[in-house]
Amino acid sequence: MSGIDALDPVLAHHIVNSLGWRELRPLQREAIGPVQGGEDVVLLAPTAGGKTEAAAFPLLTRMSVEGWTGTSVLYVCPLKALLNNLLPRLETYSGWMGRTAALWHGDVNAAQRTRILADRPDILLTTPESLEAMLVSAKVDHRSFFTGLRAIVVDEVHAFAGDDRGWHLLAVLERLQKVVGRPVQRIGLSATVGNPAELLHWLQGADAGQRLSRVVAPHLSQPGTSASQPPDIQLDYVGSVENAATVIAALHRGEKRLVFCESRRLVEELGEKLRIKGVTTFLSHASLSVDERRRAEEAFAEARDCVIVSTSTLELGIDVGDLDRVIQLDAPGTVASFLQRLGRTGRRPGASRSCLFLALSEDGLLAAAGLLLQWSKGWVEPVVAPPEPRHIVAQQVIALCLQEHRVGDRLWQEWWGGLGPFGPSAEPIVRHLVSQGFLEQDGGMLFIGPEAERRFGHRHFMGLTAVFTAPPQFTVMQGRTEIGRTDPDLLTEKIDGPRKLLLAGRSWLVTYIDWKRKRCFVEPVDGGGKAKWSGFGFERISSFELARAVRDVLLGTDPDVVLTKRAVAALAEAREHFLDHVHPGGTLITRGPGGYLRWWTWAGHRANATLAASLDAVTAPAQRVNDCWVRLREDVTPQIWKQATADVYEHLCLPEVDERAVKGLKFSEALPPRLAELTLAARFADPDGARATLQEQVRFVIGG
Repeated sequence: MSGIDALDPVLAHHIVNSLGWRELRPLQREAIGPVQGGEDVVLLAPTAGGKTEAAAFPLLTRMSVEGWTGTSVLYVCPLKALLNNLLPRLETYSGWMGRTAALWHGDVNAAQRTRILADRPDILLTTPESLEAMLVSAKVDHRSFFTGLRAIVVDEVHAFAGDDRGWHLLAVLERLQKVVGRPVQRIGLSATVGNPAELLHWLQGADAGQRLSRVVAPHLSQPGTSASQPPDIQLDYVGSVENAATVIAALHRGEKRLVFCESRRLVEELGEKLRIKGVTTFLSHASLSVDERRRAEEAFAEARDCVIVSTSTLELGIDVGDLDRVIQLDAPGTVASFLQRLGRTGRRPGASRSCLFLALSEDGLLAAAGLLLQWSKGWVEPVVAPPEPRHIVAQQVIALCLQEHRVGDRLWQEWWGGLGPFGPSAEPIVRHLVSQGFLEQDGGMLFIGPEAERRFGHRHFMGLTAVFTAPPQFTVMQGRTEIGRTDPDLLTEKIDGPRKLLLAGRSWLVTYIDWKRKRCFVEPVDGGGKAKWSGFGFERISSFELARAVRDVLLGTDPDVVLTKRAVAALAEAREHFLDHVHPGGTLITRGPGGYLRWWTWAGHRANATLAASLDAVTAPAQRVNDCWVRLREDVTPQIWKQATADVYEHLCLPEVDERAVKGLKFSEALPPRLAELTLAARFADPDGARATLQEQVRFVIGG
């Protein structure tokens, strides 16, 4: 059975004759039954696995059979660029059925929105932020607009679930379902994850376990592999960005290459060096202007012998044409990210997936080797929603009052149907919002207060719908053309000579700074520019599992990939370097430089932060936590250690939180300060990794 005959006859005709498909892919065949049956589902497949069609084809069939009217399907994505990329396909598929699809996001102009409100499309493609903006907008009659809603497709659902945008999305979907007045089918499209059943349970929100649900995941074998064409994965050690540029320029000429870097600064530095070497190079990262990124992506899609250098902005399924190869500098933070990036290749018939890792340092080499070791074992991180999203609760209560104008002070919880963080634990947050003037309370009703107006009211509360905070940046302009944004530190630090920036892979001379409007005007210059962006985040290896994989590498286990001679030699040096700091039977305490002790846990940044906070009687003060060791006091002995760790297993503490990090938490000002700190502390902790480490034998190797 091809599966096509189970779809609407008109749709089936076009699949065969317009697309030229003789049959559907396994995922698309297996999705038809549950999607057409109205079940909540997660459809699991690698990048370019046909997930969009797996959801769209049976939904269009239901739309026809059941006579859906108005906007009946929402297609939600994390990125506007991904929505732009998907629109032509969904317009084509819906057009075959006499139906329509349209975009609604921040770049859609007022005239287009007016047309959508007047003539509602059957499928609306949008982001969670734009969806909430529709709910709170005075220009949108949301009850009327969404009255026909039947199904919601969440693309790249794993990308949502792992951070605060996931909590925001779930909360908005609960409010939307309350507006519609009936259950709405939820369909998640996901790349390979380690816990698909839990991901589906999360997507169902307050209705988890109350409706039929199913994970559709054919061919769940080792992630990123196929039986006939295993991926071509190589690990090389190059030692510097300059050497990486030399290798990329020399290898794979004539091919289209996508290079991933773990920072915007690295993207800029590599891009500049590749251009100097005569390589046709394009750049993509979040601080480049939309036009600059779009020009790069369009040019790259049409070119052949070229390179695009990107942060994770191109990790998700935006189509950049037919790639030959993915190159990774150092290592991404998770196996899941590696799988997304690997999935960008091997899309041509007969082509295999491929990725070349270029390590810039010993740390980068070990991180890459550890990650590849875990991948070669078939391990992928479970997607886990961040704990304690109190700031999202505050944001949602304010947004609900904006949406409904007045909400009963005992009825607000009903809007989220008992969804975890919106239950009784949210009461102190609501009381704080009232006491601080974010909300007014009168006659048993809650409504928007003066403090919410002051902090979030500009531009029709636009800032209220975005759940992440970007550090302040200056817009860089060449004449009237926006190039991107840069860190203000580059404009204020003391320098000798002219001030130069590196942006879009080119150097610029700063000619004028408009401090009031946060604008910086520049002219092109030959070389010498610097790139910098501030931000908060974890260390290179935050997870216990990846840190332990690095320890396994240092103990002699190689990942099942091709290692170049340079990588083999560099790994041998690393193993010699760490010879006295790893042990297969547990952890080690050694004497470090300056006399203090190091506890070599190999537990990852979050577990080490938890251990340092919980063992403050023996840990050194003013400690900078890292991935592999915790600094201890100089006078710690085995006896002192035994006493300090006797009952800590059952009494772990949350890590301390930097005040700057709290300020970087969006909506933290709408929380009591202590709750804001606890929210971040819970996210910086890994109690399971800490307990696993404490259970292991500890050996003192401190000499005299």
